[in-house]
Amino acid sequence: MSTAIKIENLYKEYRLGIIGHGTIYRDLQSWSAKLKGKPDPNSLLISDNSVNSNQRILALNNINLEVNDGVVLGIIGPNGAGKSTLLKILSKVTAPTSGRVKYNGKIASLLEVGTGFHAELTGRENIFLNGAINGMNKTEVSSKLDEIVDFAGVEQFLDTPVKRYSSGMYVRLGFAVAAHLDPDILIVDEVLAVGDAAFQKKAIRKMKEVSSGTGRTVLFVSHNMASIENLCKEVILIEKGSISEKGSPRKIIDKYLNRDDNLASTYEIATTNEKDKVLKLIHLSNEKGDRTGVFKVGENINFNIFFDSGVVPIKSPRILIAV
Repeated sequence: MSTAIKIENLYKEYRLGIIGHGTIYRDLQSWSAKLKGKPDPNSLLISDNSVNSNQRILALNNINLEVNDGVVLGIIGPNGAGKSTLLKILSKVTAPTSGRVKYNGKIASLLEVGTGFHAELTGRENIFLNGAINGMNKTEVSSKLDEIVDFAGVEQFLDTPVKRYSSGMYVRLGFAVAAHLDPDILIVDEVLAVGDAAFQKKAIRKMKEVSSGTGRTVLFVSHNMASIENLCKEVILIEKGSISEKGSPRKIIDKYLNRDDNLASTYEIATTNEKDKVLKLIHLSNEKGDRTGVFKVGENINFNIFFDSGVVPIKSPRILIAV
């Protein structure tokens, strides 16, 4: 199986606060190094002093990854972990500070609502504009036009400027264009969450079709673990700019969810009055009977409730659970 994307020693550094190093001396150092084609002496990559640490941050820290053709790779992690930064580099929206990315094929991406759209152009004009950006001529885009419009469900608004579209219409059209322009690699960020449930299902079916039917590669970032498990063959977990885990969807999702100590499986009932302490403990367990605080979407949750019947005689207890 050939490699679609190969990432080697990838770093991305951002400056915090205003642009500048705080002193003219450090600004001149960086400017001189850039002119000479040398590394920035004030960069976190080659400097470890406390001043630079307070002014810069490594959004990506030594990312190494290979993605094979036809693989649907899920990317999960907490907010601020570096997921979107990685996709922006892969989509060539921004350049890495250090390292390199090798591609095998044409890339189409949908990173945020309205990516690549011009607000004053109509939906039809933006489809042709996006096609041109992705290297397709007018004839090729025309052959896909009806399919794109039907998938997006915007036929009635096709000749209306997209500045009048809702965010959901933006996303539907943007995804339809990205998915139907025959990319070898499709990159999709959390943007699909803007669409309604019906469109999300439709989009996931399309991504499955793109990967399994044509052998194309899909990179999918989402906080919806059900979508990740349903769609992806492999998942990586990114934390603090680095890949901490890679493996099967269920394994990595469990690892990600269980990293939160607040997801407890046992809850003690605290009361101020000992006379009222009827309810003592609640244990949560899954369908297998294992005590846990993490459950799959659609999985049955067992509530094991312990109470002290000696405090107040209970003949027919009634339990109300509010979510």
